[in-house]
Amino acid sequence: MAFSSPLALMSVTGIDHNTFLLLCVAFSVILLIVAVAVLKLHAFLALTLASVVMGLCGGMKPVEVAKSFQEGVGNVLASIAVVVGLGTILGKLLAESKGAETIANTLRHLLGDSKAHWTLFIAGLLVGIPAFFSVGLVLLVPILFTMVKQTNRPLLSLAIPMLAALSAMHGLVPPHPGPIAVVDELHADMGKTLIYSLLVGIPTAVVAGPLFARFIAPRVPVPLSGSLAAQLTSESARTPPQFSVAVLTVLSPVILMLAASAGEIILPLNSSLLTVLRFVGHPAIALFVAVAIAYYTFGFARGFSRSELLKFANDCLGPVATVLLVVGAGGGFNRVLDQSGAGKAIVQLVRDWPVSPLILGWIVAALIRIATGSATVAIKMAGGIMAPLVLTNPSVRPELLVIALGAGSTVLSHVNDGGFWLVKEYLNMTVTQTLKTWTVMETILSLVALLLVLLLNSLL
Repeated sequence: MAFSSPLALMSVTGIDHNTFLLLCVAFSVILLIVAVAVLKLHAFLALTLASVVMGLCGGMKPVEVAKSFQEGVGNVLASIAVVVGLGTILGKLLAESKGAETIANTLRHLLGDSKAHWTLFIAGLLVGIPAFFSVGLVLLVPILFTMVKQTNRPLLSLAIPMLAALSAMHGLVPPHPGPIAVVDELHADMGKTLIYSLLVGIPTAVVAGPLFARFIAPRVPVPLSGSLAAQLTSESARTPPQFSVAVLTVLSPVILMLAASAGEIILPLNSSLLTVLRFVGHPAIALFVAVAIAYYTFGFARGFSRSELLKFANDCLGPVATVLLVVGAGGGFNRVLDQSGAGKAIVQLVRDWPVSPLILGWIVAALIRIATGSATVAIKMAGGIMAPLVLTNPSVRPELLVIALGAGSTVLSHVNDGGFWLVKEYLNMTVTQTLKTWTVMETILSLVALLLVLLLNSLL
């Protein structure tokens, strides 16, 4: 039997279950924002509170709320804890060896300080195509922080272009999990999907990144501060590695992941080489290999001792604990929202709306994303809803629908999204600052991508 108070309230007020569930979602999100921004409750505690309130309000049994929250925390940390931990160690070694300074200086000399935002934008595109968003973030953050110090530019003027590029590639372009999840279900052609997604994704990232950064950076001043920024910048007097060595070390996990993706396309499924590539191309293993390489290129080759390298790892992993707790709790909140049935309530709300399939797919994915916070859940659920329409309507281009769903799944990232907290903690922003910058950036990215999908559809 479900928790009785919400059901009793519904019977008294006459509100149907789906509407009541969506009101619960809105209430829990508002509660979370107030708890963090007004009551100054730690984000980890606020997310836990909001998860409990949402679960009980949504009619879940108390024990189910606790179990769902715990599962959500575990699922997120299983996918992100190793990546963030290894990426932070790699970033610390990059900083202590002055490798980040070498890369930043070379890029500055090539394009100049005035083009620093385009430098990080291009880096975000190149790293973001094969790498998950979280992997790209931890790889590029040390270079971002170093370039902010060297150029004396506002943090957001450089961070937003980088984040927009990473997010656009992750949300719109195969082989990332969102688009890949629905390519087969919608019977889309992988090659066409890849080409169209790049045609849409790159100009979308330009608008949401460098162009939006010019507007928002002066209006939301965010200084370079916090324990992570301190750990990932360095005043070491060691002789820095050569630019080629620094770049190859940092990009080694990207190269391994790209090789694995290429192997999936080129090699037969029973190939032993494909098995090896799948192993070394897994984000956790690829980053571990990169750290092992960095221990030599950024460590022993720079004259650091084993005890110094151990100290670097200990020093940088401390601040990561808070990041992981907050991001994990965000995953717990996400899981409770999903288990409460919020996504299904939205599906019932919009299933029969008389609009273009591309727009309808975007709306479905967007609403599920806003309610549950999960881009993957949003695109998968929306894909399942839209699949029958694709099969019965030959005028729908499934490749463009994949991109429209991906665009919808990126919209309005807020307090129920683990990525929101990851960006907030790394850039040491307040919740309000993150809503004004990251959330708006993601929404611009989503809307521009939808418009470009519709334009491309009209031209094809």
